[in-house]
Amino acid sequence: MASTSLLPKTISPFLTNPPSLPSTHLTTKPSFFNPSADHHLPCTRKPSILTPYAMKKNPWIDIFDDGEDPDMEYGSLFVDGKQDEDTRPVDNPNNPYGFLKFPKGYNVEVAQLGLKIRGDVRRCCCMISGGVYENLLFFPVIQMLKDRYPGILVDVLASDRGKQCYELNKNVRWANVYDPDGDPEPAIYTDMIGVLKNRYYDLILSTKLAGLGHASFMFMSSARDKVSYIYPNVNAAGAGLLLTETFTPDSVNLSEGGYHMYHQMLDWLGRPIYNVPRQPVPPLRVSLSRKLKEYVEAKYRAAGAEKGKYIVIHGIQSDSKASMQSRGDTDSLLPLEVWDQIADAISGFKPVFVIPHEKERENVEEIIYNEDIGIVFITTPGQLAALINDSAGVIATNTAAIQLANAREKPR
Repeated sequence: MASTSLLPKTISPFLTNPPSLPSTHLTTKPSFFNPSADHHLPCTRKPSILTPYAMKKNPWIDIFDDGEDPDMEYGSLFVDGKQDEDTRPVDNPNNPYGFLKFPKGYNVEVAQLGLKIRGDVRRCCCMISGGVYENLLFFPVIQMLKDRYPGILVDVLASDRGKQCYELNKNVRWANVYDPDGDPEPAIYTDMIGVLKNRYYDLILSTKLAGLGHASFMFMSSARDKVSYIYPNVNAAGAGLLLTETFTPDSVNLSEGGYHMYHQMLDWLGRPIYNVPRQPVPPLRVSLSRKLKEYVEAKYRAAGAEKGKYIVIHGIQSDSKASMQSRGDTDSLLPLEVWDQIADAISGFKPVFVIPHEKERENVEEIIYNEDIGIVFITTPGQLAALINDSAGVIATNTAAIQLANAREKPR
């Protein structure tokens, strides 16, 4: 056969054994020889034909792995259901250093049994590609992780702009600046691998389209499960060797999916398993601190606006990175001449223009003829969310303002 002739004869029996590999591998070349063949989609499997003993997540991870041992008996402990939150033992009152008091016979590693048998997740790292818009839309994924795995600790790796979003999310423990789309120096690259290894993650999620390079980065983190989107073309060759689960988007720009850009990852995380029903997709929600609200209130009052009596206008044309537009809609910003006509049509409320840079203030004052307007300089998604929260509504293009208005249930 054509496929076996390209491989050493010493492993040829493993390629001709039907229980080890699906039947598609017997007539076609492996994926790294035939890029057009997609072996990563779940739909290529045929559960009705293969026995459960032969099925496994990725046949290329280990050719000697024939699946779970059918004779293995775990009993009834940690077999099904959701994981429980870790209960913290009481402090030892007799210890001046505040060490915990572990009861007699208490097994401090009892959580590891659930990790092995049921696939519990105690620590998770999320690597989010993109800016503010893409990180905001990842909030439902984080909420689903908290609902599906009670007691989970969620950390985030994002760009410098994307990290600003997580002052709005109380479910995230740590947020580190590391742009998956960038080209880091070798010292930063290896340092981040060390950080990931030292945190002992059970699960790593990535929204960056992975090739062999990014898959290698995730593999070196030593996490148990490594889940990522992959390129829908030949650039994905080799990534499935190093990843536990992969998702193939419709295009190379994941942001073109809009609000449902992460639907494949949400569907996989919420899948029914271990007698746990399908987890519903939570809505997008953000939380605001009192200090942030007070800071933004002082800003819009200085612009002459009152709480609940102004309309937020967001999406003026600018070259600033603080525009918070979607990567899937790069021409969504409108010139000030168009916003001038929109502001003239507003009655009963004060139009408040959000500028991403102070250099835009003079342009707004010069082009917008309506004198009854307010101008507020906003650069972070937290300030924008607080401004929208006190407004009567939002008029915006395809920017983060639309998603924040949706999260705070404001008219848009």
